[in-house]
Amino acid sequence: MKEQFGNPSSTHAMGKAAERAVGISRRQVACLIGASDDREVVFTSGGTESNHTAIRSALEASEGRKKIVTSTVEHSSVRKLCDRLEKEGYEVCRIPVDRDGALSLPDFRRALDGRTAVVTLMMANNESGVIFPVAEWAEWVKACGSFFHVDAIQAPGKLALDVARSGADFISFAAHKCYGPKGVGALYVRHETKLNPLFWGGAQERGRRAGTENVAGIVGFGAACEWAGKGLEQALRDIRTLRDRFEDEITRKIPGSVVQGRRSERLPNTSLITFTGIDAEALLYALDQKNICVSMGSACLSGSNEPSHVLTAMGASEEEAKSSLRFSFGRMTHETEVTHLIAALVEWIKP
Repeated sequence: MKEQFGNPSSTHAMGKAAERAVGISRRQVACLIGASDDREVVFTSGGTESNHTAIRSALEASEGRKKIVTSTVEHSSVRKLCDRLEKEGYEVCRIPVDRDGALSLPDFRRALDGRTAVVTLMMANNESGVIFPVAEWAEWVKACGSFFHVDAIQAPGKLALDVARSGADFISFAAHKCYGPKGVGALYVRHETKLNPLFWGGAQERGRRAGTENVAGIVGFGAACEWAGKGLEQALRDIRTLRDRFEDEITRKIPGSVVQGRRSERLPNTSLITFTGIDAEALLYALDQKNICVSMGSACLSGSNEPSHVLTAMGASEEEAKSSLRFSFGRMTHETEVTHLIAALVEWIKP
């Protein structure tokens, strides 16, 4: 922000320096996600823009097709866009999940037909952490001739990624989910896939995303990706060990506590727990007083009085959904912090 503050679209020396910095970051992002060519990475303002760009681009390119296939547990940036598109005349087919958050494959396969314009599914759920094996489903999606968009915003730094072999046409990412700055993201666009811009104006991002680049954010994104990729396998093992220890002790020490999605494959850092009969909002504030930061559902919907749509889609009652908290672990989480968290929960709930 102080030394390379030039506009990367400018031809003077400061502009060229900023352009080089953006290019380095593009390669760093491409390396972490497993893109075969860094030109497949388009920088955006974040996950929401990436999701909207991909879905609307696919619809624009799908002449005569008016069907969108998605799931009942998608992030609000996809879910609410689909609600809007339904009002615009598109057919939206929402595939249910079971009690463990796994997608109903019979319903999914039946939904794929010649009317399908785009399939949009998340790689990993932002609340439950449940992973959808999207690469295994890509062949079914391509067989019906539709575009495939994957919301992988939760995945970088938490899963080993190989987008080149994923079979998806578009994949969305956000920097702040892998320790980068907020307000910057990326959209992977497979090299043979045409991208119809969401914004029009300048020729930035090879004409695919108009607007002056957020150079500082992009550089921060690239640095975060490089850091997240170092020692990834060991970091994931360590995080999973902490998370599993937490879940084992909580379910043993607090009767009625239930780990949601536990029988499904999940991200190693996410734990969504229902504390039967407990007001989760009151518990959240009590933990906050002890400098412990947890969430009720998605941060994007904080302040909403509605129960988590993810939990209700998984078959939880409204009461269960309002008795649930999401705990997130990371590379900076220590054993002593987990011990502190467990003690605080046991003290407040008093089993």
